[in-house]
Amino acid sequence: MRILFLDQSGKPGGAELCLLDIASQYGDRPLIGLFADGPFRALLEQHRVPVRVLAERAINVNKGSNLLQGLSSITQVVPLISQVVQLSRQYDAIYANTQKALVVGAIASGLSQRPLVYHLHDIVSPDHFSSINRRLIVGLANQFASCVIANSQASATAFIAAGGRAELVEVVYNGFNAALYQHHRAAATALRHALGLGDRLVIGHFSRLSPWKGQHVLIDALSHCSPNVVALFVGDALFGEEAYADQLRQQVAALGLGDRVHFLGFRDDIPQLMTLCDLVAHTSTAPEPFGRVIVEAMLCGTPVVAAAAGGVMELVEPGQTGWLTPPSDADALAQVIQTVQAQPEQTRAIAHHAQMVAAQRFELSHTNAQIDRIMQQLVPQQQQQPALQQ
Repeated sequence: MRILFLDQSGKPGGAELCLLDIASQYGDRPLIGLFADGPFRALLEQHRVPVRVLAERAINVNKGSNLLQGLSSITQVVPLISQVVQLSRQYDAIYANTQKALVVGAIASGLSQRPLVYHLHDIVSPDHFSSINRRLIVGLANQFASCVIANSQASATAFIAAGGRAELVEVVYNGFNAALYQHHRAAATALRHALGLGDRLVIGHFSRLSPWKGQHVLIDALSHCSPNVVALFVGDALFGEEAYADQLRQQVAALGLGDRVHFLGFRDDIPQLMTLCDLVAHTSTAPEPFGRVIVEAMLCGTPVVAAAAGGVMELVEPGQTGWLTPPSDADALAQVIQTVQAQPEQTRAIAHHAQMVAAQRFELSHTNAQIDRIMQQLVPQQQQQPALQQ
């Protein structure tokens, strides 16, 4: 099967890493069309996944944009749609992996008569999207999509509550190659030494620096913990959120935590860093559609505490595979950190159980098989395009 995948980002976020895993199973038959250039293109090329950058500059619209801001991007979108229409005629289906990809892919689907699949990686709610964007997502998906793949039951429920057609939705959890997260203990020990962490309790936070990701909640919680507890923040500001990154550093200084907080920026050694941590904290203040870092930490054998909202509730069983705290509750987070510090044997048992559960439940081959089944149902074998001659 030949699939034209579309994604708006040039940077490898959670949705893009999921797309890489899905597209890789099809070898050199698909094409990933990106609406912006950047490190994600290089990552795809490294994995030998065919990729093409379809736009010279990123579309200047975000999740909170209003109608006027959306209309201002038309001069960018129209040529992009024309290009995707022409491309899509060489493929069996269009697979939109992000919201902007949905807008372009839906119109191209209607014009090229190719089935459209929309992979929903977000919770369609006022916490994340403006009113016009919610209506646009739901309207286009209802009208043009043959299937909406939701990355959690929470994402599916929010889409339907916003007016999405329930019969279009199929829940498919993100998949992971468990082997990529194992056997990093030696590297983690070396990293701990290189970062000067000694035998202190290390809390890791892995996300872009953004207000709704809640890094400030962990900093607040840290101020209520013993001095030998430190925090690592892995990730940096994106999408114009540099002011929040400055705010976090000011918060650290005001609380006198300068020697206990390390901002590491973007890193490509995530499994090693997660492995060195004694606890990985997820602190989103709004419902998370899935929570990729939670599963990654579990696969590394590192205990997890997460904010109890959205898709996270489907990933963590309190007291069995991790801990849940109310969103934005720094006191509750501090209490979990203190529990981890005081009960190391119980903590290790929970982390070990979570590792086994995650390896079975989120196995990448199972996810890819689900995705392929959906695609094969949309485009039966006899209707598929012949491979292009090289």
